[in-house]
Amino acid sequence: MSRSQLDTLIHMANQIAANNAHYSDDAAERVYTHLKKFWARSMKRQIVDYLQQDGSELSPLARQAIERLAQSQSETHSASA
Repeated sequence: MSRSQLDTLIHMANQIAANNAHYSDDAAERVYTHLKKFWARSMKRQIVDYLQQDGSELSPLARQAIERLAQSQSETHSASA
């Protein structure tokens, strides 16, 4: 993946987080749900990999949602193994 593609994913995740921040208590869950429903598997894998390697450019809310996404992916892989 090129750096520009990763930058786009980071930007998108941060925008989605910013657009859902006003939901306060369940904002991270709303961002997670959006990513899970609307992002392609490859996009989800790339943003999770970025979080696990660095993640410094993600907003705190985007980070929370992507951590939840990583957990969900890990649970899915464990259940199918």
